[in-house]
Amino acid sequence: MVKVTFNTALAQKDVKKDSETLIPDGKDPEAPEFVVRQSRAWCWCFCLGLALMLSGVVVGGAYLYRYYVLEEGQVFVCGVKYREDDYRIADYNEEDDGMPEEPAVSLRSIQETVRVMQDDEMTLIHVPVPEFGDSDPADIVHDFNKGLTAYLDLSLDKCYVITLNTSVVMPPRDLVDLLINIKAGTYLPQTYLVHEQMMVTEKFDDMDQLGFFISKLCRGKDTYRLHRRDTILGMQKREALNCHKIRHFENKFVMETVICEP
Repeated sequence: MVKVTFNTALAQKDVKKDSETLIPDGKDPEAPEFVVRQSRAWCWCFCLGLALMLSGVVVGGAYLYRYYVLEEGQVFVCGVKYREDDYRIADYNEEDDGMPEEPAVSLRSIQETVRVMQDDEMTLIHVPVPEFGDSDPADIVHDFNKGLTAYLDLSLDKCYVITLNTSVVMPPRDLVDLLINIKAGTYLPQTYLVHEQMMVTEKFDDMDQLGFFISKLCRGKDTYRLHRRDTILGMQKREALNCHKIRHFENKFVMETVICEP
């Protein structure tokens, strides 16, 4: 009978050699896998943070472009002279055979700063404190896209909004041509005064419906809706109305906008 024996020491040595070839000295077999997972997570966080930072730069750049580039547009500072409704009674000159002289026309002037943004179909007007104290300084926005006009009375610190009157307000492109001619001296108008009267009807609660530019103009101000009314000669004198005037021009004539509160 043959007895078979194994060298346990040799077997253990071989097993130890095999394990040493598979496992590096002094290293945990799970450590490399943990490091790879951690590095991947850090890479994803870095990419996400970079994407958020770039999106913030894009949004911030668009915001600054809208405020500081789009709003620049074409800026004009100019003025016109206009005739008042009343005329001075003619004087007689004895040296001219007693014939009356030509009636002297009472001329007044108005200055404005006009910013026209043709791409946005927008006209922004600043009316400073007038030379004569019979009207209020104001900021005006004509938004042709929304079909709205807004008046910010700087004396009252109140905003008024009404439907844009395209028969009175020139489109931005036509207004630019007029203002260029005025600045160049090719067109020096001595124009007339047109009256319009508006009544305050209600207060606006939702400013978003007014569009970006008008909402920006009227933000933080009491804002009211206006209704244009026909002026009947003599009727306004019998009514006890609280009225304020704004004189401005965005055409070949000067407009006197009278805003009344009941």
